[in-house]
Amino acid sequence: MTQAGQPTPPAGRPDIPVFQNNPIMVLVLGFVTCGLYMIYWNMKAAEVLNKCSGRELISPTVAAISGCCLPLNIYFYYVAGQGLGDLGALIGKKEELQSKSTLLVILGIFVPAVAAMIVQGHINELYTQKP
Repeated sequence: MTQAGQPTPPAGRPDIPVFQNNPIMVLVLGFVTCGLYMIYWNMKAAEVLNKCSGRELISPTVAAISGCCLPLNIYFYYVAGQGLGDLGALIGKKEELQSKSTLLVILGIFVPAVAAMIVQGHINELYTQKP
């Protein structure tokens, strides 16, 4: 049971874990921890995207290693971009989110923390605040 003001999973999908962060904090923590936070973030984001899609899009091993290996990081954002379509179907933005795969790959090459901010912002849209 959640307390008042706490985020809850989307209606009808209690299997989706709650992972709600301020996207700016994802960016800041990614830089301040020299990328260590991004390893944790990748694993949690992969968990949410896997549950949204109903299958394993991103294995936990790939998510963990992609935080410190550029080629795998590019692959992570490519697959995360594909998973955003399933997430978009849950929040009513399937068409809009399906088209972000290329953007995430490009940002994942040059500024992975910004790509993480974008994904986190869309993950946050899953959760509702109870009054």
